[in-house]
Amino acid sequence: MGHSSDDESIGGGVAVQESKPELKKPSLYKVVLLNDDYTPMDFVIDVLARFFAMSEDKATQIMLHVHTRGVGVCGVYSKEIAETKVQMVNDYSRDHQHPLMCAMEED
Repeated sequence: MGHSSDDESIGGGVAVQESKPELKKPSLYKVVLLNDDYTPMDFVIDVLARFFAMSEDKATQIMLHVHTRGVGVCGVYSKEIAETKVQMVNDYSRDHQHPLMCAMEED
């Protein structure tokens, strides 16, 4: 009576099971805005709407959070997207002579 399954080799009696490759989800990164005492609140709202597709109400909430707590999360992205957003916001801020800083940290 031959018994055969996908997990056994025929003849040797040695069980062999193919392992499935473990797929690891890519690390995610929080993009954060850092408070400063010079950047106008309206500019921060503009940045949040422009670069993070937030409504004016949501952008206002995040801006107030940054203003009162010193830092606020704009979004969570893959590493490459987070790096790009940080660079774009920082460049945009400098182009408009504001010290607003955007940074990223592992989620």
